Amino acid sequence: MTQTSSGTDPHRWLEEVESPQALDWVRERSTASEEALRGTEVFPRLHAGIQDALEASDRVPLVRQAGDHLYGFWTDGEHPRGVWRRTTWASYRTEEPVWEVLVDVDALAAEEDVPWVWQGAGLLRPGYDRALVHLSRGGSDAGTTRELDLTSGQFVPEPEGFAKPEAKGSLTWRDRDHVFLTTADDPTGATRSGYPRTVRLWRRGTPVAEAEVVHTVLEEDLGVFVHHDQERDQTVLTRVPAFYREQALVLTPAGVRALDLPETASISVHDDQVAVELRHAWRPRPGLEHAPGSLLVAPLEAVLDDPAAAPWTCLVRPDERSALVDVTWTATQLVTTTLREVRHTVQAHRSTPQGWVSVDLTDALEVGLRTVSLAAVDDHDTDDLWVVTTGFLDPMTLSLAHLDETQTLELEPLRQAPERFDAAGLRVTQEWATSADGTRVPYWQVGPADLPDDGSTPTVLHGYGGFEQPLTPAYDPIVGRAWLAHGHVHVVANIRGGGEFGPRWHQSALREQRPRAYEDFVAVARDLVARGVTSVPRLGTTGRSNGGLLVGNMLTGYPEDFGAVVCQVPLLDMARYHHLLAGASWMAEYGDPDDPEQWEWLQGFSPYQRFDAGRPTPPVYLATSTRDDRVHPGHARKMAALLEEHGRDVTYWENTEGGHGGASTAAQWATWHALAWAFLHQRLAG
Repeated sequence: MTQTSSGTDPHRWLEEVESPQALDWVRERSTASEEALRGTEVFPRLHAGIQDALEASDRVPLVRQAGDHLYGFWTDGEHPRGVWRRTTWASYRTEEPVWEVLVDVDALAAEEDVPWVWQGAGLLRPGYDRALVHLSRGGSDAGTTRELDLTSGQFVPEPEGFAKPEAKGSLTWRDRDHVFLTTADDPTGATRSGYPRTVRLWRRGTPVAEAEVVHTVLEEDLGVFVHHDQERDQTVLTRVPAFYREQALVLTPAGVRALDLPETASISVHDDQVAVELRHAWRPRPGLEHAPGSLLVAPLEAVLDDPAAAPWTCLVRPDERSALVDVTWTATQLVTTTLREVRHTVQAHRSTPQGWVSVDLTDALEVGLRTVSLAAVDDHDTDDLWVVTTGFLDPMTLSLAHLDETQTLELEPLRQAPERFDAAGLRVTQEWATSADGTRVPYWQVGPADLPDDGSTPTVLHGYGGFEQPLTPAYDPIVGRAWLAHGHVHVVANIRGGGEFGPRWHQSALREQRPRAYEDFVAVARDLVARGVTSVPRLGTTGRSNGGLLVGNMLTGYPEDFGAVVCQVPLLDMARYHHLLAGASWMAEYGDPDDPEQWEWLQGFSPYQRFDAGRPTPPVYLATSTRDDRVHPGHARKMAALLEEHGRDVTYWENTEGGHGGASTAAQWATWHALAWAFLHQRLAG
């Protein structure tokens, strides 16, 4: 073991993100790693192919409707940082839409000599002549906001215009002359996790210091977030005490009123309805119990008066093999997306005088063995839906679904992305492995249909297993060009900790149960070897963020099962994670290292502490970003230093911008991905 939760750490100096000593250490290793991997035969083709796919002009331009226009953000070779632009419906339906550029991020970055990265924009209803534009320096979570006059195309200068200084937080329109402001730089301070704890109402032309306090949450909370429906003049605040806990607060003329609902539920308010997604069983009154994973709806006024007596309707009641994964409100309907055996289905629900009526839309949407993502075109005026479908071998399709009051659906295809890699001879299968405790764990396998069963095929196993996030089929031109097109196999594991089978699947790998996720993952690895798909020397694994913690546990806990590990923007030092950046917000997922009882089990899945000098480790590629202000780059730095200290095969690379995503532009993304895939080719297919 390297240290205890209260012990010394010889590599702690690497947590000083921008100290000259730490940056010298980073530059030395990053330069050497990049030179070595750029020198491989495969790197130039990987880099060129990935960048070409990322900058392709025939990508599907995703948009959202606001008033008479469709707005979208776009990057390409000429605009690597991107442009925010708009067009009309008539133009968008043509092969070559005409776009009006509203913000050119590259030009702004050059003018101000700041590596700006787009974070989105909020439009002022109903005139749509002003926007709040959100930008961040180098892709960090902390960002700035400026008011843009869409008539003149100019930012509105202070003090007349709204502007939020750089910090984590948000500006949200209430009306033309007022915004809701949250900032970690508020006089009340930030939460322990580094997020805003105070909501203010800021009037145009007045000093921000005079902005009225609407609500303040506890310093121990994770944060507070604001949603305001401008057309309905409805404001809902969400107080988040911790991950998987929230409290909905409705702003009324009488003040802030809390919805007295289970804190572990996820709550959305739409006009006069409340939807509640349950993570745990709820007994609102004697004799009535709703199961975990259920979706309930009830009128808002009844819930405000007495949630226990409200006339709740259960719209979704998943079983052990299914999970609710998305809820989309339209003007008059509620559309739900569920997984059954990790396969998407879609249902529409409509309130009538006789009660809620539900219909299945899965076949009408032509979902098949693909992931479907839905969004309301305009949840005030229409029941139309944006529909995006994608599969491992199926490029993105964008359609418009017209849903009428009889819940009949008409699908209008709008855009189809071309293939980015040759998928001829490839097939997708769903397989199942058996974990250490007997649990059956599904995984997706993508590779040649005529795959030999002699273990000779280079294979990469990818996973995440945390924060209720399911991994479902998706077309990835990077994986396709960098790996599948070479005749290799790519595998995606649906391990516990994710959301593939609802709250039970996630909660069975929380905190002291975390090792279940790692047992699931290694079970998939061993199943691939047992089936003859691959062999240990040709089996690699990849993971990012929480997935980096996952593969870090493969590196130090199951090193004999893998031939190479790619670990990106990871958590690795679980003794210190809660003291680094946003780490404190994840204690509901992992535990509190400062509690001796919790540290006893937490250290068992902390790769940095779990490293055993007496056991071998497979070659590992560690990558992070200096500008990551969510998962601290110190995790990857310290792990690389520890492995180096013991003479292990470690390749370390750190990007100087990109935030938690790792990169900011297509060129940076191409380098980010090409280095990792070159490493895997070198170690698994060489």
